[in-house]
Amino acid sequence: MGVARENLRHGEPPDNDIPTLAATLRAAGQLQPLTVRPGRGRKEDSWMALDGRRRRLALGLLLEAGEIDEDHPVDVFVETDPARQAAAVLLTNTAVPVHVADVIAAIGRMLKSKLTVGVIAKALGYAEIEIKRLAALSGLPSAALLALKGGRLTLKQARLLARLPEKAEQAELAEAALAGHGFQDWRILERLDDARITTHDRRCALVDQAAYSDAGGRTESDLFGELAPVLLDPDLLTDLWLKRARGIAAVFEAEGIAVHVTAGPEPDLPDDLEALGYVYGGSLPAEAMARYRAEMEVYTARVEAARQALADRAPPDVADLALVDMIHARIAADQTGCGGRVVTTMVMWPTARAGVEVRCYTPEEPEILDEDPEAEKPADGPPPHDAYLAPEAAALEPETEGVNHALHAVRTDVATRALARALADDPSAALTALIARLFTVIVLRTRVARSEAALAILATGFNPAGGRVIETLDGEVRRRLDDRRAAWQASGETVIAWVHGLGHGDKMGLLAEITAISLDLREEKTFQIRRSARAEATELAALCEADVTVHWTPDAPFLQPHSKALLMDMLEIMGSANDRARTLRKTELVDWVAEQAAARTWAPAALSWRAPVEDLPGADADGVEDEDGSAGDAEDGDDDGVGAFAVTEAGEAALGPVAA
Repeated sequence: MGVARENLRHGEPPDNDIPTLAATLRAAGQLQPLTVRPGRGRKEDSWMALDGRRRRLALGLLLEAGEIDEDHPVDVFVETDPARQAAAVLLTNTAVPVHVADVIAAIGRMLKSKLTVGVIAKALGYAEIEIKRLAALSGLPSAALLALKGGRLTLKQARLLARLPEKAEQAELAEAALAGHGFQDWRILERLDDARITTHDRRCALVDQAAYSDAGGRTESDLFGELAPVLLDPDLLTDLWLKRARGIAAVFEAEGIAVHVTAGPEPDLPDDLEALGYVYGGSLPAEAMARYRAEMEVYTARVEAARQALADRAPPDVADLALVDMIHARIAADQTGCGGRVVTTMVMWPTARAGVEVRCYTPEEPEILDEDPEAEKPADGPPPHDAYLAPEAAALEPETEGVNHALHAVRTDVATRALARALADDPSAALTALIARLFTVIVLRTRVARSEAALAILATGFNPAGGRVIETLDGEVRRRLDDRRAAWQASGETVIAWVHGLGHGDKMGLLAEITAISLDLREEKTFQIRRSARAEATELAALCEADVTVHWTPDAPFLQPHSKALLMDMLEIMGSANDRARTLRKTELVDWVAEQAAARTWAPAALSWRAPVEDLPGADADGVEDEDGSAGDAEDGDDDGVGAFAVTEAGEAALGPVAA
């Protein structure tokens, strides 16, 4: 085999790297076929290389040195068509790509023959970092490379497999993939999650990378550039977070509040403490409720200010002042919400949004038995507000003299039917009666029994055990109803008289609010699907053009119960999925999805009743479970590694982007 005259580098002398290329050919074998044509006439050899001059020279060097003999097989690609021969000179046989699995195996053989990474990189004409990445994969079991080459394993999954420290576990997963049983990415990610703390940890919201490094913290970057940097000194990270958090806590300890700072499990607190949280409407007098809402708005604004200060990497003293203001606002709101009782204890822990999260506690109020009505009110605390006594309209006394039970039943039966006909003929009065009854049952929560009301209509507000009020959704509806209750009490009228006196717009608004708060489409189990209720909800959603994103986007409490596979599906739908997101721990991924949803004003289709709800992709594929028990599937979308390596006419290698 000779070098064809049409070869772009015909006649050029061997360069200094030919011996290195010869060493790699000897160590790893031939990776890429040479492109040749049949020889022409007596002056040419039987085969002439259109492409591969440097490899031909390197093989000749090995032959002269006795490393190979004249029978050494050389892979060639024969071009007989003149047009393709001309193209081969320019295209340098890139139409015959080398699979990345072959490149990985070849690099493994080079390393075993004592060639260094630098020598291999120079021979292949590629950056050392890329050779290091492929060299890391060369230690995979042979089953993994076979699965990669056969399309049963993606390059991304191979890189994930290489991160496992146990060779036996690598071989087990690779053989399962080769046998066609799939590759469960989530198992490896779960193992990695348990073993590493990354820069996405919630403590890092308060302790930035610079502070961690200045304190001597070590960081390990991922060889493949896919995973978030790992913090090798998590105890130091905890110490730094605790130190800064305790500095914030000292402000409140000076004010007489016992503060428990924790970056792990919540501390054991005395049994006589009561945790403070959301305050439902009607549990406070109107004036106190208005103050509570105003203070909660201040708290929300200060949370955002603290978050912005941390995001902008403000100096620690400036950011800490914002956090102190945020906690003061939380304390003020909680104290108002519990009727003026004093917050005595507080627990502080890390959160990704604003660096710290707090929960306030106050001593439980003792139960007072056999209360003496003449006893003086205690001097401490606000005076209790008197229970509101609703007025009643004068009721017609029945005639019972000389009337037995049967006759009384007949009389009231006929009277009921007569009033029913009258109401049916007067829609306005009937609307007043309906709204008044619903207002009494749902808002005032009185006269629920049939025996205590003229109308037999019963209804309940939506308030399941273990649920939470979402301020911008049902919380807004409850606030409106609280305002309605306060307005009714201020009127001094009966419910029917007050409702009847409302303008038509107010009356219809009240009806809408009461109807809305009685909506209940919750399903406790996946096998308890309320199909009729869902059908009604679909119609209602279409009528009112429901769109949850107008008022709310997914937050952390909503996202936490989702599996990592479902969270990744959400990012895919939003178009913000990337390799780094797949490497996040569950809590970090929850925070990232919430941030992306807010930025895009997006919510899952499963929260909409306006169209048939489809299962999110990956919810139950392959029947595997995520770290929280939810089903998930293996990641896809990666290529198969074909075309990752191509040899040019200069004998240099260019690994495609997939090899990175």
